Amino acid sequence: MRDNNSINQPALLYFYWSFILQKLVKANSVKVMLGLMLAYFTAGHAAAQNGSLPNVLAEFKEFSKQAVSEKIFLHLDRPSYVCGDVMWFKVYNVDGTYHHPFDLSKVAYVEVLDADNIPVQQAKVALKNGSGSGSFVLPVSLKSGNYKVRAYTNWMKNFSPNFYFEQPVTVINTFQKLGLKPLDDTAAYAIQFFPEGGSLINGIPAKVAFKATNTKTGKGVGFQGKLIDKAGNEITSFSPTMLGIGNFVFTPSATEEYTAILQYAGGKVTRQKLPAIQGDGYSVQFTESKPGELLITAQATYQQPEQIFLLGHTRQQVTVAATAIMANGKAFFSVQKDSLPAGITHFTVFNGVRKPVSERLYFTRPKQQLEIEATLSNTQFGAREKVIASLSAEVTAGTAVAANLSMAVFRADSLEATDLADIKSYLWLNSDLKGTVENAASYFNLTDPQAEEAFDNLMLTHGWSRFKWDDVLSSEPLKLPHLPEFNGHLIYGKVTHKNTGRPAVGIRTYLSSPSRSIRFYNSISTESGSVLFDVKDFYGTKEVVVQTNFLRDSTYHLQLLSPFSEKYTAVQLPFFNLSETLGNAVSHRHLDVQAQNIYFESYLNRFNAPVTDTIPFYGRPNQQYFQDDYIRFKTMEEVMREYVSGVMVRARRDGFHFRVMNRQHDLFFEDNPLVLLDGVPVFDINKIMGFDPLKIQKLDVMTSNYYTGTMASNGVVSYTTYKGDLAGFQIDTRALLQEYEGLQLQREFYAPIYETEAQRLSRLPDLRNLLYWNSTLHTDKDGKTSVEFFTADLPGTFTVVVQGLTKNGLPGSKTFTFQVKKPL
Repeated sequence: MRDNNSINQPALLYFYWSFILQKLVKANSVKVMLGLMLAYFTAGHAAAQNGSLPNVLAEFKEFSKQAVSEKIFLHLDRPSYVCGDVMWFKVYNVDGTYHHPFDLSKVAYVEVLDADNIPVQQAKVALKNGSGSGSFVLPVSLKSGNYKVRAYTNWMKNFSPNFYFEQPVTVINTFQKLGLKPLDDTAAYAIQFFPEGGSLINGIPAKVAFKATNTKTGKGVGFQGKLIDKAGNEITSFSPTMLGIGNFVFTPSATEEYTAILQYAGGKVTRQKLPAIQGDGYSVQFTESKPGELLITAQATYQQPEQIFLLGHTRQQVTVAATAIMANGKAFFSVQKDSLPAGITHFTVFNGVRKPVSERLYFTRPKQQLEIEATLSNTQFGAREKVIASLSAEVTAGTAVAANLSMAVFRADSLEATDLADIKSYLWLNSDLKGTVENAASYFNLTDPQAEEAFDNLMLTHGWSRFKWDDVLSSEPLKLPHLPEFNGHLIYGKVTHKNTGRPAVGIRTYLSSPSRSIRFYNSISTESGSVLFDVKDFYGTKEVVVQTNFLRDSTYHLQLLSPFSEKYTAVQLPFFNLSETLGNAVSHRHLDVQAQNIYFESYLNRFNAPVTDTIPFYGRPNQQYFQDDYIRFKTMEEVMREYVSGVMVRARRDGFHFRVMNRQHDLFFEDNPLVLLDGVPVFDINKIMGFDPLKIQKLDVMTSNYYTGTMASNGVVSYTTYKGDLAGFQIDTRALLQEYEGLQLQREFYAPIYETEAQRLSRLPDLRNLLYWNSTLHTDKDGKTSVEFFTADLPGTFTVVVQGLTKNGLPGSKTFTFQVKKPL
């Protein structure tokens, strides 16, 4: 007896939380205990007991336990493509707290979106042990422009799309008129101001961070700026320290209006007002009072004593919790910087009535990370020459480590309009910050004290939280409608009344896909009419049949729902401007795609067959009959009566009925069994009895009660045709027949080999832009592995990008280049 083909949502949720706890305890037991230990820091007169502190902590921990976070990182093979290219990607799925490979979700959703957030490519990618891989062929119907590649899991759909992975890429359609233009030197500028703690408060000294960008490119820009009051007096001057980001300090007055005047390169001047000054409120300032000690000063315009609460959490694990009495409008907290975990810590100040009044982010550089080193067999190569790359992985301390890696080798050209994300900066920075972080990897190349200031300015300008405090402190239960796909893909559907369109409640619905590998699923519709099918190992595009028992239920409309998210971020894609200076690079890429499609087409569409369970959902049958082993009768009635001993055929006024032998009690069941043809349920026995038995290859019989989820059957009678395609059997016209795309099949990466002289002298042109792609690299216990590939016919600079992750959540990346010489 199996119970694996239908979804009982309460049971599923119970199983899910058990699964989460087991994973966290198994992988992170020490860290979980440490994360829950609270460091209390108080200054002045701190209260020993306070109702708000334990209440907020309890509610926050309960919220964090339910809203377990996942993060996805996508390693794309290159930053720019032309139509006809194959886009390759590797999926890294980690838990949002410790960045360990996370085996919660078994499916990742990957999409390519245009500027209007319309998907042009979509795929469901199988995940195993927190990783997976896939590909897209970019169709020639796409327009040239910048696109967005995003990835997420079903569980991540419960939260903001700002937490989905997103990466802009450039796609150029070389089969259409490109309309190359002269390079446009004009620029539009914008600046944003971010007061420390959230607001400018009257009379309280404030650090104000700023971020200036070119709105066409999205890149940070330099400028010289000054702050003036409404009388035109200069308050202070300022300029960015890195990528258009910096800060200045001044004391605002509620009676003044402040304007920033900015002069950019080329002489353009803009004016921008600062945010409004609040007459009353709270603020927070971070300073380093002495080396290694972070002094947090909370200030307010209110002079009466008030107990306030400081909570600091790093990726939803509490790291600091403290109370203090605010006297004369000030309270102080002291935190040892070494006590903070690596990454972004969110600090929130709560007033006496548990209201969050000020927030601030602080970044702690990781003390350990995955270091990837690479050695090439040469520094310069000729055409069609073998390249051997030796890779090693170790932690910062110099200890070799096993790591899961992916590697891409592509020709650098001027079409690379965007920076590809790297896994280290994404997990530590981008995934926990709002908006786009320009060249995030560059921050990790800085050294102190420049790094401290750059990271802190970044925290001030990209403040973000994975939740709203209203949700944490609300008395309402947290609503998480999207279940994690920890067994396989979940297919969602809906059952409604045909005449009214209202949800149909409590209707058992069946989903199956005709095949020799019997797959059958059932679900009961909820109050909203939704049904849910857990379809493990569902690969490729298949025809599915969705139906109810039309002998009883004949007035319902059935539909399958898209599992892809319909929520989108507000992040704008970079401005697309295809300059005429790129004409040569575009021509090279066009020839690359044309040559591959002409000469290597047969190699470009090969797929690896997935390893799936071929045993029917009901397991091994009690009785199995291969029709070719018996006399082939002309009617199904003769077949069933002559040698299928486990099934009794009865003819009544309304037609035929089956009675399966109940071997446990040595008697026949009273009601019809579950009857299947190639996995599709057949409720009208007359139809199966009228089917041509010569089309049946085998018959399975289960001679006992059989349970699938909440469905009980008086045995199972399962017919299989020779091809598993129903062999012309007519499905009821009221059923929904639809092609459904399951998990993506794995495309094989192809690259020519030039081991022999004959291969090197081949006259087939090799103009590949992408020389090598490998999504399944692993270093051994000594931290080493090696790969080899061959250069093509194109000379130039080639970029190698390696991304990786260790089992204990250390991310790392490595980028380097080599040269291919022009042939003599």
